[in-house]
Amino acid sequence: MTEPIIPPGARTLAVLPRERVQRAGVVRRSVDTSLPEGRKPEWLKVKASFGDNFRDVTKLMEGLELNTVCSQAACPNIYECWEMREATFLIGGEDCTRRCGFCQIKTGKPAGYDTDEPRRVAEAVEHLGLRFSVITMVARDDLDDGGAWLVAETIRQIRARTPDVGVEVLPSDFGYGHDPVAGAAALEQVVAAEPDVFAFNLETTRRLFPTIRPAFDYDRGLEFLALARERFPRTTAIKSNLIAGMGETDEELLACMRDLRAAGVDTLTIGQYLQPSAQHLRLDRYVTPETFARFRAYGEDELGFAHVEAGPMVRSSYHAGQQAIDAQAWEPAAHHPQS
Repeated sequence: MTEPIIPPGARTLAVLPRERVQRAGVVRRSVDTSLPEGRKPEWLKVKASFGDNFRDVTKLMEGLELNTVCSQAACPNIYECWEMREATFLIGGEDCTRRCGFCQIKTGKPAGYDTDEPRRVAEAVEHLGLRFSVITMVARDDLDDGGAWLVAETIRQIRARTPDVGVEVLPSDFGYGHDPVAGAAALEQVVAAEPDVFAFNLETTRRLFPTIRPAFDYDRGLEFLALARERFPRTTAIKSNLIAGMGETDEELLACMRDLRAAGVDTLTIGQYLQPSAQHLRLDRYVTPETFARFRAYGEDELGFAHVEAGPMVRSSYHAGQQAIDAQAWEPAAHHPQS
């Protein structure tokens, strides 16, 4: 692998500042940020498992000037995902132009636009020997296309180097919620790049949306997902994510699942909200594994999702490769680790 050529002033790939400050931007008075009392339930404790692939990926990571969402965000599933040669990268910088009460990525004004980033990500995917890569990005409302070119170019660069590696992209709505015409035009750039999975996370229910995701719109989010299902070929899976424990009821979450399925979403992840800090939305409840199992059964057996990954430790990119397989959007090569 050649040394990366980093433009002057560009930040290396990262999710959070190295001092590990976690904040959701401006703390709004309308959002309760009090910390939960008591101890976490037993089902939220994760036992580390260091397999050969995990150790290999960890060693390879040490030689790269980049960070993954997996490590920087302290994802509890890092052992499983890296063992399966799957990793998630965040592009577009460290500063998000929007603020959501649950998110640990900081809100700020982006310092620049690193157009060399796609090449470096593709080199990292090749260097790490990944079988499936997830590319997510901060909202970049300062860019005319919301960062669509950056996403599309990253797909193209990965395809050029490692054509059999699965690619899932998880951007914002490219400003569709504020300007549907511009957002739809931006989406076309990503459609042309042909990812295996296209994801946009709704995250929460209609009632909570204005408080938790003030820069997004619930119905426009569903419209954006429906547009993605219309524009992408059937071979591309459309995916979304929901977070439980932020103040919703089970019935509200089930209604949200119905809305997502009606919009054409194929695969869905549902996980437990864990409050990152006292500057984030307050944790409302711990959802039991049995309830998550009911969510999964309802989604797959009654609503017809190709795959629902639901559980306390589930995050958006958890078992991303298997989700793509179940949605018939991607198949691992013979030399890849199998599920």
